[in-house]
Amino acid sequence: MWVNLYKVEVRNVHKDFGSLKTIKDISLTLNEGEFVAILGPSGCGKSTLFNIIAGLTGPDAGEVLVNGKDAVGKTGLVSYMHQKDLLLPWKNILDNVSLPLVLKGSSWQEARKKAEGYFETFGLKGFERHYPRQLSGGMRQRAALLRTYLFSNDIMLLDEPFGGLDAITRRKMHLWLMDIVKTYRPSVLFITHDIDEALFLSDRIYVLSERPSFVKAELKVELPDKRTEKTMLVPEYARLKEKILETLG
Repeated sequence: MWVNLYKVEVRNVHKDFGSLKTIKDISLTLNEGEFVAILGPSGCGKSTLFNIIAGLTGPDAGEVLVNGKDAVGKTGLVSYMHQKDLLLPWKNILDNVSLPLVLKGSSWQEARKKAEGYFETFGLKGFERHYPRQLSGGMRQRAALLRTYLFSNDIMLLDEPFGGLDAITRRKMHLWLMDIVKTYRPSVLFITHDIDEALFLSDRIYVLSERPSFVKAELKVELPDKRTEKTMLVPEYARLKEKILETLG
């Protein structure tokens, strides 16, 4: 019998921090090559959920499977990008993005050569020898995303990576990210509290409740694969947005 093997599967995860009830009961899945948004209010436990999936902290109850295998407490199975770029200020951009390859055993020469091959696609060509302080916020996020991709190009956890950018830069980054995803086909879990961001980028959306959080709704985003600014004007987009607003209540 054929069984669907999810890239990530979270089963009935609970997590408390002392008397602080954080995650009540969350189950979700991520398929290969899929972009799934986790949408919820600030402070509802989205980042805690990512820490559990990434193996940085354990759940009080429940299971996490990565590629069908137990992943609780196991790091290095997925790549994880935080809202802040966390680039090392004393290293240039090429060395910053090469670092995951070195940590996995490549020499600096090998790592730099491989990383450099992605600079044009990620919009970083010509900035290899620049330092983080010399780059705009959007450029630093591109570098951070490339570093995340090179750590594990299979499964990526992106925790509000564009939350600190202005609205115009953020919209440009959305269009750029969609091109990157289409080119390299990673499996992506994406945290946001922005409804438009979730709808514009995702194949599916999980809507979480206030803390202690649980899944209030799961929505399939049936919008054109090639999305532009005009996508926000189609009736299905408006219907989905209204449904999410009703769910968040």
